[in-house]
Amino acid sequence: MTTSPTEFSEPVAVAAGNAPAGRPSAASARDVARVLLRRPLALGGLVWIGLMVVLALFGTLIAPSGENDVDVPHMLQGPSGLHWFGTDELGRDVLSRVIIAAQPSLEVSVVSVGFALVAGVLLGLLAGYYGRFADSFIMRCMDILFAFPVMLLAIAIVAVLGAGIGNAMIAIAVVYTPIFARITRASVLSVREDVYVRAAVSIGVPDREIITRHILPNVAGPVIVQTSLSLGFAILTEAALSFLGLGVQPPQPSWGGMLYEAQGFMQQAWWMAVFPGLAIVLTVLSFNLVGDALRDVLDPRRRTQLEAAARP
Repeated sequence: MTTSPTEFSEPVAVAAGNAPAGRPSAASARDVARVLLRRPLALGGLVWIGLMVVLALFGTLIAPSGENDVDVPHMLQGPSGLHWFGTDELGRDVLSRVIIAAQPSLEVSVVSVGFALVAGVLLGLLAGYYGRFADSFIMRCMDILFAFPVMLLAIAIVAVLGAGIGNAMIAIAVVYTPIFARITRASVLSVREDVYVRAAVSIGVPDREIITRHILPNVAGPVIVQTSLSLGFAILTEAALSFLGLGVQPPQPSWGGMLYEAQGFMQQAWWMAVFPGLAIVLTVLSFNLVGDALRDVLDPRRRTQLEAAARP
């Protein structure tokens, strides 16, 4: 028998086909498309993210030149037909470096948030479903991590482990795990006292089946939204670590590293900072816009409100 849950709160909608009468069903592909069409900024954000993914996968083939092709006679030249984003202090093409730098930025973001997602969801499921000692122990550990500012904790972890892209991934994964754990736990607490969950417990359905069939569908929506938001902020964190020399190491280009190199040439070569800075801002903003749209699609109550407001 499973541990009897002890806390009560308002449940959220379950997956389509399993929802009790009167509850909104899960979002469909049509719902997603309708919300995106109503939000051109979110649609634009999705297009930008797709472009960044293409650059991350095929950047070396798309870039006009190599990221470290030095051309001293053409150093610190402004944007032109030959170098659309200008050149840096060594004559390297800034456009090529911005394109190729998309790969490590997205790689660190996706891998670190992926690890944080898996670890956080598992910990949240254990804390929320079993409660009692597991809940107290896990959430107190998460509270300790939450006590530190994100950047300060990430810098401290990388300082202990050593600079490098791999350690930056570990640091970012650690600082974002508590967020997923808290969101998952809250979602579990909101449904574990629902009728169909209690019925499954009473007839002896194994915990694993209850979690996968009844709990996880309710966790998916909030976690997906948080994943989109965390991907954007992870890119920002990686850029900050690389700016401080703790993330991606030269000569591999990164957006944060390019900002660090540009700080000594702000007066004479503004383009060295503006274009990698824009890449960071637009990518983070795109993930946030998509996350907001996903919230409206995956939150059944929010979707119902939007549909009611759209009716004549």
